[in-house]
Amino acid sequence: MRRALLMGRFQPFHLGHLQVVRDILGEFPQLIVAVGSATFNYLEKSPFTAGERIWMIHEALAESGLDMSRIYITAYPNIENNAAWAAHLKSLLPPFHVAFTGNALPHILLKEAGIEVRPLEMINRELYCASEIRRRMLEGEDWESLVPPAVARIIKEIKGVERLKFIVRGESDPLHW
Repeated sequence: MRRALLMGRFQPFHLGHLQVVRDILGEFPQLIVAVGSATFNYLEKSPFTAGERIWMIHEALAESGLDMSRIYITAYPNIENNAAWAAHLKSLLPPFHVAFTGNALPHILLKEAGIEVRPLEMINRELYCASEIRRRMLEGEDWESLVPPAVARIIKEIKGVERLKFIVRGESDPLHW
């Protein structure tokens, strides 16, 4: 059975990601959604933990009506040895035949390891972009319309906006989250 791999940081998972998942599942019987940079969290570019991102993705995909029996969601840590990265990734995941990524380095490393790599076909990239969503969170602008409802609920539950503001600006007292 042909299985695809979708890699990303998903900080946070948004509607553009959801559309990519739907598109890939339209072509492949199974999909692995792999949360990268799993060891990075509580940082401006990476405010959410790997566990929180897996939770967001699972709830968003289930809520959207996708067949969860076709989807694996996992996380993988970065390693510093780029030459060994593809083998490391393959050792952590179920077998896959095609990888989808929007990041140039994984694209090169996987291709050099003999894996078919396809670029992500993101919709409205300027709007559906995790950096833009985090910027909106910081500025008090609408961000919820850019993520699946389940993701918005989880971010609110974990006080993700407050966390991000504290990380970046020290604007909130973390003891009162």
